[in-house]
Parts: sequence; structure tokens; C-alpha cells
Amino acid sequence: MVDDSQADRREALKRVAVALKRSEIPYALIGGYAVWARGGPESENDVDFMVAAEDAKEAANSLVEQGFEVRHPPEDWLFKVDTDGTTVDVIFRDSGSPAERSAVEASGVLEVLSVLMPVLPATQLMVQKLNALDEHMCDFANLLSVARALREQVDWDQVRQQTGHNDFAAAFLYLLERLDIVDRPTA
Repeated sequence: MVDDSQADRREALKRVAVALKRSEIPYALIGGYAVWARGGPESENDVDFMVAAEDAKEAANSLVEQGFEVRHPPEDWLFKVDTDGTTVDVIFRDSGSPAERSAVEASGVLEVLSVLMPVLPATQLMVQKLNALDEHMCDFANLLSVARALREQVDWDQVRQQTGHNDFAAAFLYLLERLDIVDRPTA
């Protein structure tokens, strides 16, 4: 059963996706709802989209022109879009670096809540989630269900390569190997 906050997030996801599509600026659904669109558990937090850093200002302006309230919080890597009491994050930094248009454009189009939209590939979703792990945010419980749900869609060798600098990611990948969720590295 869908509760009111879930229904509100879903509606906000659709509204912002359609508005970004109208703007013709490349974008992609990322985060928990991208995981959900690819068969994982539904996010209980927020809705996240990504645009290239070079397109962020134009995307924000387009959303304002379409009647959305856009806020620029102190964090310099996103802006927030308010729609009917729900906030959607539009992120323009990917794992600490400016988001590249090529990463956004590499997203495959999926039908999400009856709207066709680009959704970040499962491999890149795992890379983002693992690179976000640090001593302040290291919750393996939620990641475990994501990894189980997406495991066949993920290139785990690529994930290992792109997260190799992060000891928390390495520990999580080791746990996945020990639980036989993913195979050990091929090389």
C-alpha cells in the first residue's frame, strides 16, 4: 500500500521529470528512485535527478519558467525543486566531481510511473552509492537490499575499479563476496 508521502514523492518525480524533458536539457533519474525503477526497493527518502554541471543553471531557470519553486541551498552541488509540498533534488556533482553530460546521456530510457525518462545505469548507481560511503554515512543494511536487487544488472568489476579508493566501498564489496551475492574479482 502506498502511503501519502510515497504518493507525493511519486507525483513530484513525474512532474519534475516531465518538466526537465520539456526543457530538452539532458537529465537522468538517480538515487533511490532510480534503483526502484530498475527493480530495487522503493526509496523512503527523496527523489534525485542529475544534470551536467554545465547545464545546472539553465535547468533551474527552465523549471522556474515552468512554475516550479527552485531553491539554492548552501551546498554547492545541487538545487532543490519544490512542488506541492514535496522537494526534489537536482544534483550536478557526481561522486565529488562535476557531473559530466556524457554520464547523464549514457542513461537508458525506462518507463517510470508511466513516464518515459532516462535512468542512470545500475553500475553507475552502485558506484555513486558506494562512493558516498564514509565514516559519517556507512549504512550497509540499505545497500545490501540494493545490491541484491540489482546484482545481475551491475558490472561488478567496473564498480570495484571506480570505488577502489574508498575503503568503505571495498569493505562492502568484500561482504557481498562473502555472502555470495557477487562473484569475487575476475582479475
